[in-house]
Amino acid sequence: MSVTAETARAVEQSSNASPAPGRKESSRLRSLDWIERLIAFNTVSRESNLGLIETIRDHLAQHGIASTLTYDSGRNKANLFATIAAANGATQGGVVLSGHTDVVPVDGQQWDSDPFQPVIRDGKLFGRGSCDMKGYIGVVLTALPELFATKLDKPVHFAFSYDEEIGCVGAPSMIAELQERGIRPDGCIVGEPTSMRPIVAHKSISSFRCCVNGHATHSSLTPKGVNAIEYAARLICHIRDIADGLKRNGPFDEDFDVPFSTASTGIIHGGIAVNTVPANCEFTFEYRTLPAVDSHKLIAQIEAYARDILVPEMRKVAPHASIEFQQRSMSPSLEASEQDAITQLVRALTANRETHKVAYGTEAGLFQRAGIPSVICGPGDIEQAHKPNEFVLLDQIAQCEAFIAKLVRSMTVA
Repeated sequence: MSVTAETARAVEQSSNASPAPGRKESSRLRSLDWIERLIAFNTVSRESNLGLIETIRDHLAQHGIASTLTYDSGRNKANLFATIAAANGATQGGVVLSGHTDVVPVDGQQWDSDPFQPVIRDGKLFGRGSCDMKGYIGVVLTALPELFATKLDKPVHFAFSYDEEIGCVGAPSMIAELQERGIRPDGCIVGEPTSMRPIVAHKSISSFRCCVNGHATHSSLTPKGVNAIEYAARLICHIRDIADGLKRNGPFDEDFDVPFSTASTGIIHGGIAVNTVPANCEFTFEYRTLPAVDSHKLIAQIEAYARDILVPEMRKVAPHASIEFQQRSMSPSLEASEQDAITQLVRALTANRETHKVAYGTEAGLFQRAGIPSVICGPGDIEQAHKPNEFVLLDQIAQCEAFIAKLVRSMTVA
């Protein structure tokens, strides 16, 4: 990357773009129009995101920017990748500004207002996705006029994905398509909510569905049945034992908000009646591992316990009994290098040299695995994400606007 940390720091010191803290709500931020427009699209992961993606595509097309869309198998969802070329026409290198367009459901949550009708009050913008992460995408899209008016020494790329919230499902096809086209950005900034602090590492996330197949019988004849719920419970307890061991014995990394790897069970279904030994039970579980931990070893431990201990017991009663695992998602960890130009640049633009690592996952690990050094930095607090009355502070949006403005200036041809 041609932009050095020293150049970015000079831009930062000379910049007066940062708004004063506590700006009045009547002083409307430029990016609110786009952010509110994005929130109004219901892009819960089970729904299509095409309305939002096509709106962005059409807006970019009006400015002469072509977008590449990569669709899911049903062509109901799409990623969008677009490039604003450098002043000399170059499209290689440069910075990717990345964000996901899907949001988590609002089912069962008590909101004080319509989640998809953004509301501003008390210095906060409320709405599903305001924090995670349509605030960042809206700021990026608002910067388009500045990007066009600037003689960029390197290109700027937009990368907006689908289905991040269910395991970073959409981004891999977009990244694969970039590799096939030979596009090689120098670095990526993923705008997940970090309170505008650089995040240099996150854990990997792996999730699995486990199906326990036993043998049904009347509950008065329990020795003749294989209780799928009970065997699932034993496996769930084994997963908890593994998690307790990781908490107790490590390995540890104290820079993380949760400094050890974790595992937990989230959903369980089974049984048809209280007087019937259940033939089937299904549950889902996940584990989140530090970058230094081999995540494959954890599922190997869990599968070995099922294969070597539980299944033989089950088949003494019912030869057809089984325990099956299906991987639902896998998102690699991120561990950015302090020597990477993108890390130095984001640190300089934020004037933040502290080391922050997080337990939640992002698409940054996917970009890094593809050879694109990545850092996470965006507006909002992860504590507000996924909750009823999700919000982002207007001051965070203002800080993000200033950050993107500094980024653009730092990439200006001298």
